[in-house]
Amino acid sequence: MPKEIKIAGNQVASGQRRSINIPVARLYTHTEMTIPVHVLRGKKDGPRLFVCAAIHGDEIVGVEIIRRLLKLKILQRLRGTLIAVPVVNVYGFINNTRYLPDRRDLNRFFPGSQKGSLTSRLANIFMEEIVANSTHGIDLHAGSHHRVNLPHIRACLNNPETKKVAFAFGAPVILNADLRDGSLRQAVEEKDIPMLLYEAGEALRFDEFVVRAGVKGILAVMRSIGMLTSRTIRKSRIQPMVASATSWVRAPGSGILRTQISLGGKITANQKIGEIADPFDEHETAVISPVSGIVIGRMNLPLVHKGDALFHVAGFEDSVAVSESLDDFKEEIGESPTATSLQEPIHQPI
Repeated sequence: MPKEIKIAGNQVASGQRRSINIPVARLYTHTEMTIPVHVLRGKKDGPRLFVCAAIHGDEIVGVEIIRRLLKLKILQRLRGTLIAVPVVNVYGFINNTRYLPDRRDLNRFFPGSQKGSLTSRLANIFMEEIVANSTHGIDLHAGSHHRVNLPHIRACLNNPETKKVAFAFGAPVILNADLRDGSLRQAVEEKDIPMLLYEAGEALRFDEFVVRAGVKGILAVMRSIGMLTSRTIRKSRIQPMVASATSWVRAPGSGILRTQISLGGKITANQKIGEIADPFDEHETAVISPVSGIVIGRMNLPLVHKGDALFHVAGFEDSVAVSESLDDFKEEIGESPTATSLQEPIHQPI
């Protein structure tokens, strides 16, 4: 890793904080489109962490996580470099959509190319300008299509350094998730750069709990790799648990869904976790879970079709321990550690 940092032709010196706009293809109205990047470089060399959000343009909760992260005074003691990219898919972000104008999913086109589609070119720009300057990465996501996710980490635990930072993040649930072709996570891991994917909340929504958990987790990772030091942070009680498997409970019929289990709830095999009612007669169909585990994702839209994914269930060897860890997690995040420990004003729910 070279000592100098240059992004879109802009040099960032030690101890400097800069905002850089990376040019992308402009609109057909001649409006210039750029990716805004915030680079914070400490006076001492160290790891280079990129944190990005809105690869899917409608998954906006990560934008708020990064905004709050950049305001924290603790970053004045930064060692190494933080490269923050609040909005990667600027086109989708503007239009409240997951996709780019060419109707492609950016997270299926990494590492991209200089001569491909708009989506492929944007992926290539991110790899060349951001990933090439980094030693670690965190990608922030949310549930899509009216689904909400419990805060959890997806990572490739076969990489020892990735496993280390995954546990350091402090989310109660970790999925040892396979690398998906064309995803940023796959492209970054193939360069032997440890990377986490934080999943939490819902598309086009802010959630105060999710934001606090995200900021807290990023800071914990920064401490674990030596970018931050603090004498005042107390040890977390959270014991992250790795899921043995995950599966979706799908709608047995079409109609109006009434959910009977909360996000993070513990369920057992053959348990009734909801009902689907026909709006035109009195017929109701029970939604039965075929598996045991913890609900880490749930459909929020009550109007469903047969076969729709309703509940995402993660299985564990010890579901009781996971439930206890979730309780500790909710208590810690509810205490607003970003406010009490890091001198950030307490924010009311958005």
